[in-house]
Amino acid sequence: MESLYKFYKYFIWFILVLTFVVIALGAWTRLVDAGLGCPDWPGCYGFIGVPDTAHEIAIAESRFPDAPVEVEKGWPEMIHRYFAGILGLCIVALAGLSWRLHSRGYEAPVYLASFLAFWVVCQALFGLWTVTLKLWPKVVTAHLLGGMVTLACVFLILLRAWFRDKTLNMRIKHLARFKALCYIGLILLVLQIALGGWLSSNYAALICPDFPYCQGSWWPNMDFTEGFKRLQPIGENYLGGQLSGEARTAIHYSHRILALVIFVYFMGLLISLFMNTSSLIIKRAIYTVAGLLGLQLVLGITNVLAQVPLSIAVMHNLVAALLLLSMIFLLFLLSRVDKCRSARDSIQT
Repeated sequence: MESLYKFYKYFIWFILVLTFVVIALGAWTRLVDAGLGCPDWPGCYGFIGVPDTAHEIAIAESRFPDAPVEVEKGWPEMIHRYFAGILGLCIVALAGLSWRLHSRGYEAPVYLASFLAFWVVCQALFGLWTVTLKLWPKVVTAHLLGGMVTLACVFLILLRAWFRDKTLNMRIKHLARFKALCYIGLILLVLQIALGGWLSSNYAALICPDFPYCQGSWWPNMDFTEGFKRLQPIGENYLGGQLSGEARTAIHYSHRILALVIFVYFMGLLISLFMNTSSLIIKRAIYTVAGLLGLQLVLGITNVLAQVPLSIAVMHNLVAALLLLSMIFLLFLLSRVDKCRSARDSIQT
């Protein structure tokens, strides 16, 4: 059984890497405008793969006369689905392994693993609705956030498996305050990821082609009411976006403003935390968060100035995911600190 638990721990690593691949493929699919490369789900024009012969294309277009076959857009969509399907099967297997190991007395977060198995089904539904609702921005954004939730859950399972329930022997002054501030930072980061998904799903990335200005102004014409309206018509084809230029500008500019807020907040938090701990592992986690934050800022600016090149845009998505995991790891470390020692240190200061 010990060998099975060892396999279990490395299997989680495999799933984590596979989740990153699926997120990258999802970003790639959106960025090459292949979200409707296949008008049905889970197949493509009724085929397992993308129809590419003259006979198959004729059959496909007879089934979907309003959706001409574009092979170069069909394959990104189907490759994403293949990898997502493999990930779903692996997560179900992970849940089964977790319950088996838990029944034998091993540390395995069965409830989190079970939730993850349920959540991957929800993600499949979001994938279905993304196609059937023709890239409706709310569903596309929810699908992106669902991928981040999947990634975070896999990472938490990995942390639980590798650290088990060991208390980390560290000293951190004002532990409770820093945990609360880190949770606020995590919430801000999730909001920014959601806003990035909303920006992408409404095709607002190119609306401000300059930096630090937007359309040559510090405060361009913007329509926040339309940009963030809660209801959008269902049934329209949202490929390319349906919002006005002013609404897209409002979304883009909001993303920039929140990025600035997050940068200032995180740097203040990380510097303060760094000065109040002598723990090497905490300091390394701080370096990681700060480094990823700086890299994400550079990638965001490069996206604007270079007009959203595919490689930079995909990296922007992946670094956002890494930044999310780095904050979760920092919070995980803070939750494992010896609370008695930290409280004693605070009293002495």
